[in-house]
Amino acid sequence: MAAPGYGKQSAPGQLPAGANDFTHLPAREAYLASLIDHLPDGAAMDAKTLAAFQPHYGQMAVRTALNTLSTAGHLRRVRERVSGEQCRWVFRTYFSRTPRSDAWWARFLVTGEAGESTENAPDPPKERSASPAPPTSPAPPTSPAYAALAGLGLADARLALSAADCEALEPLAAEWLARGTPPALFTATLIAGLPPAVHSPAGFTHRRLIDKMPPERPVQEPTTRVLECTDCRTPCRAHALLGGLCRACRTGATGQRTPPPPPRLSPAAVRRHAAEVRRAMGDGNPVAQRPAPC
Repeated sequence: MAAPGYGKQSAPGQLPAGANDFTHLPAREAYLASLIDHLPDGAAMDAKTLAAFQPHYGQMAVRTALNTLSTAGHLRRVRERVSGEQCRWVFRTYFSRTPRSDAWWARFLVTGEAGESTENAPDPPKERSASPAPPTSPAPPTSPAYAALAGLGLADARLALSAADCEALEPLAAEWLARGTPPALFTATLIAGLPPAVHSPAGFTHRRLIDKMPPERPVQEPTTRVLECTDCRTPCRAHALLGGLCRACRTGATGQRTPPPPPRLSPAAVRRHAAEVRRAMGDGNPVAQRPAPC
């Protein structure tokens, strides 16, 4: 087990365990993934501990395998701030038996919300997005505020608004949603306590949108979770980690970061430098003129 707060953390929404969970991986990565999958939460996930835990692969092989599992969508490493008497940061490795896409990991690690369990196709090193077929009759896009206003008439016919009314009231409704009001609460607030007859739905709704405007919400605290590169452990933003690796580690894995070899001197240049050194040692050099000790 690792220190409290460190080590493995199981990602939510995984599919049930099966015999074919890691058959898409190479043999080494499949073996280590199966080993990690059976470890309890809190178990140490560093390469040294995993290498000592099994007899087949050393630290370098384990580290390479962890990078491969990261690009395959099975794990991510993060730093998390733990609240308490003393604010401190802990390091955790989230592991998912079900491979996840970069978008799924980014949403979960940044917001803490997991997507659907069927969203399990990994897409490193570049996000794959299928191009949907264009609809035969595309409808004009509507904002959430417009949709909330248009839905008032469905909730209560006394507040049925026309399209022009929705467009005119859209800025006020957008301010409601921007202040954190869910669409369901928006509808319930505006239709609550209606008079028996509403002669001007647009004017009545406009008045309520102003009078019942919710207060501005306080600014939320900054995120308490920082994503790390699986290989070099450098903190990065979610969009910069493709397959859990930063740009430097991704290009280094393909050999593009190998520095050019230093320039080599020609034989003539070597002989010229040697002659200059011998001449400097023979002319006025007290070390060269001193007799050798007996």
